[in-house]
Amino acid sequence: MTGIPFLLVFILAVALMIVMISRWKIHPFLSIMVVAFALGIIGGIPLVKSTGTEGEEPVKGITDVIGEGFSGIFTSIGIVIILGTLIGLILERTGGAFRIADALVRVVGKRYPVLAMQLMGWVVSIPVFCDSGFVILNPIRKALARRTGASPVAMTVALAAGLYTSHVFIPPTPGPIAAAQNLGIGDHLLLVIGLGVLVSIPALLVAYLYALYIGKRVSSPEETGTEDADELEAAYDALRRSYGRLPGTAASFAPIIAPILLMALGSLASVLKWTGPAGDFARFLGTPMIALAVGTLCAVGLLFSVRRGETFYDLTEETLRVVGPILFITAAGGVLGRVIAATDLVTFIESNAAQLSVIGLLFPFLVSAVLKTAQGSSTVALTTTSAMVFPMMPALGFETPVASALVVMAIAAGAMTVSHANDSYFWVVTNFSGMTPSQGYRTQTMVTLLMGLTSIVFIWLLGLVLV
Repeated sequence: MTGIPFLLVFILAVALMIVMISRWKIHPFLSIMVVAFALGIIGGIPLVKSTGTEGEEPVKGITDVIGEGFSGIFTSIGIVIILGTLIGLILERTGGAFRIADALVRVVGKRYPVLAMQLMGWVVSIPVFCDSGFVILNPIRKALARRTGASPVAMTVALAAGLYTSHVFIPPTPGPIAAAQNLGIGDHLLLVIGLGVLVSIPALLVAYLYALYIGKRVSSPEETGTEDADELEAAYDALRRSYGRLPGTAASFAPIIAPILLMALGSLASVLKWTGPAGDFARFLGTPMIALAVGTLCAVGLLFSVRRGETFYDLTEETLRVVGPILFITAAGGVLGRVIAATDLVTFIESNAAQLSVIGLLFPFLVSAVLKTAQGSSTVALTTTSAMVFPMMPALGFETPVASALVVMAIAAGAMTVSHANDSYFWVVTNFSGMTPSQGYRTQTMVTLLMGLTSIVFIWLLGLVLV
């Protein structure tokens, strides 16, 4: 099947995948694999590999295509995701994330408490999952709100938005790493990080303004005074003591800063065309795998500095348990992308590139937003959409690393649009802040909608300049 009929089948297949995940509660890995296999068969991929006639390449069978798509993800990105997650978990368990947050409070805290919470969340969630980040930082939010008299709801919205922004836009969080790899720019993570930081600015700005606005219109139980200032201060101090010996501030930042600096060094070596052993070594250190390995060594040093070296094995074991589902979903997305590339859908899109290029960056954004809103997981939206879009990139006019990085940003903007009742993060934010679900829709859901729409407009404007 080819042409418009197969395009309609593709749309129906995506709709079926969404229903399988969100309505029938079938795991995303199985849902994506089933849809990929069905699309491959309907799209004309043979059941078995053909030998091909003389002078022609053999045609791969459906199992060959699935195997290549699955293994390719593990080969290219598995270690990077594992190392990034391990860094985040060590920062979380040693109190490094708490130390980073505390440093930001000292810099901007009491004069601009809402801004402090937002920036605190944005920095902490670069290596730490947003759900965990909110749990870690929530006692700081409560104590700072009481100390400064700021609206607890405004502080909640700002913290949740800051965490969410870096969670979807900035590696080494697994979602944007997987999207970058699926789109063929896994070796350009510094570019993705740089654009992620840039795109974060308008998202954070609109979230900050909305936090100030909604904080005056929604009240939470925290404003009733059920916990007095002494109790909150005691809870804050108890959290600090629960970590035991806290690491130093510089050492806490090192696992995040070191990989970024090394990737910058590798990019500089490539741009300036450094030759010889020094240039080769700089480019070697700048590869994402090695840069994150150095960040991991910094994190391990952090672990031993607080005398918790004996927990390293358990933290590694927990990292593998956390990363396992992400890797398998990412691999399933790789299978889907490889299947799409092996059908005539790409040829059809190329022949209609003039019409589709008008949509541009809105296409990956809309696909990702639909997936996110329907099934709840930003990581699934990032990995699945990037895998589906990759075969269509040349037809859509995205062929350079910068253009591909903008597509990652567009997918990430869709992956934050919107957080509601089928998203675990929605319930973390509402439950820990004491808000009702209806208040959660007015705060968390609305702010993620505004952030997603603002981000895609900004990304579209960047595309006009950079592509």
